[in-house]
Amino acid sequence: MALTLRSSTSFINFKDSSSLKTPDDYSGMVCFAQIRPTCRLRARNSMQEAPISRERPSLLEGRKNEQGEKLHGLPAPHSQNGSRVPVFVMLPLDTVSVGGNLSKPRAMNASLMALKSAGVEGVMVDAWWGLVEKDGPLKYNWEGYAELVNMVQNHGLKLQVVVSFHQCGGNVGDSCSIPLPPWVLEEMSKNPNLVYTDRSGRRNPEYISLGCDSLPLLRGRTPIQVYSDYMMSFRDRFKDYLGEVIMEIQVGMGPCGELRYPSYPESNGTWRFPAIGEFQCYDKYMKSSLEASAEAIGKKDWSNGGPHDAGHYNQFPEDTGFFRRDGTWNSEYGHFFLEWYSTKLLEHGDRILAAAEGIFRGTGAKLSGKVAGIHWHYKTRSHAAELTAGYYNTRHRDGYLPIANMMGKHGVVFNFTCMEMKDEQQPEYANCSPEGLVRQIKMATRTAGIELAGENALERHDAGAYAQVLATSRSDAGNGLSAFTYLRMNKHLFEPNNWQNLVEFVKSMSEGGRRTRLPESDTSRTELYVGFIKGKSEQKINEAALV
Repeated sequence: MALTLRSSTSFINFKDSSSLKTPDDYSGMVCFAQIRPTCRLRARNSMQEAPISRERPSLLEGRKNEQGEKLHGLPAPHSQNGSRVPVFVMLPLDTVSVGGNLSKPRAMNASLMALKSAGVEGVMVDAWWGLVEKDGPLKYNWEGYAELVNMVQNHGLKLQVVVSFHQCGGNVGDSCSIPLPPWVLEEMSKNPNLVYTDRSGRRNPEYISLGCDSLPLLRGRTPIQVYSDYMMSFRDRFKDYLGEVIMEIQVGMGPCGELRYPSYPESNGTWRFPAIGEFQCYDKYMKSSLEASAEAIGKKDWSNGGPHDAGHYNQFPEDTGFFRRDGTWNSEYGHFFLEWYSTKLLEHGDRILAAAEGIFRGTGAKLSGKVAGIHWHYKTRSHAAELTAGYYNTRHRDGYLPIANMMGKHGVVFNFTCMEMKDEQQPEYANCSPEGLVRQIKMATRTAGIELAGENALERHDAGAYAQVLATSRSDAGNGLSAFTYLRMNKHLFEPNNWQNLVEFVKSMSEGGRRTRLPESDTSRTELYVGFIKGKSEQKINEAALV
């Protein structure tokens, strides 16, 4: 789901390991506190808004948000000064089993009880295409999800549902394997050009190539029609819960559910952090589109695939002719190619969100879309890792405002990750700036007039990470977070210190991130403090037996 990256020099190296799978590993019981907190979080907001320079607008950047009836009616942002920011918690990736049933329902029931006691707003779950429609085209099995929805409702919680059209497995944090539906994989074996392809011909089965969005290659249906039918089936099955229990539908638009190309695949060591990745435009449908675009401007010699000097997955920008400081990314050809590549991605998102907008109109559920937090090489001129992923963002050009404008057209919440990261925690050689990237995203969403929601990229339980989220969640400029979703529920979350930090974090977010206390220690070098109250206070511990 969320982009998660780590290196040997990162601040903390928690891992979404195999222990993540279900809360049934909690050695028989979950202990959680009805908190009289013994610590306070204090966030010192180091994130000042700064203008973003632009070279020229994208093809879609100039579009104004359409007036009239909106699908969801974009509400006023929730995170104005001092206002509440609701917190959700991601459920395990295998919450619903391969057989279509809710995994370990007794453990899930106890865990939801604990989360409710902590003041959490709700939970998030992936509705995997590879599970729901695995028995054949238009044959849907929602029963495991129906059981979860009822359980969530019984605990007075809310639910965010990710309609996940990508495979689970092969990326950081993927603790289980859920491929695309078997009948889709069969079509891919017949026609390998259905999937993204790199310059060397490597095929990636994570997600169907956007190059065939409008082609009837899935047993008579186009990919967009298949996604639409899936969302309509979901709507019809859960119509009585939409807007009441199911408050948000996050629409998957690419690998890991994010609007991007699969430019940095970790499976089999293909890519390693913090390398640049590769362009994914070599299936025959993408090549045909590129050829037509080049010929339309009289540049037939630009139609033979992507840049020849863009290097390989595990190189750095200065190792390549295209991405180096004064490389061809900033040439006439570079502008043409990057505009085409990024616009194809924008159009893909626009098509899927337009379909979702029509399907969920009037249901009361919000729509959201997720964008990857690619913060490595952000301090360089070319922003190479962002470019290969489809974000035409450089030192001279804002690549995120066009995405925010596109989402705004459909009343969609912009969901972004790496909210817990600080620049100083990153390896110097990677030229990272998660804080600078978040500032740019906040500016883009404010300019587009849309809501911004956030997630953490790494599994973090320390107070320093929570306090950084508090700092990024608010903004005196009016573009703070409307909601935050924490990655992820597993047995580590319920360990006493981790649990207490979560409860205190939720409480602070409920008060707009402005609960402060003078710092007594700073063990994380972050300007984000944990004040320890002297003396001991009694805690009531409730034990929820997992029977």
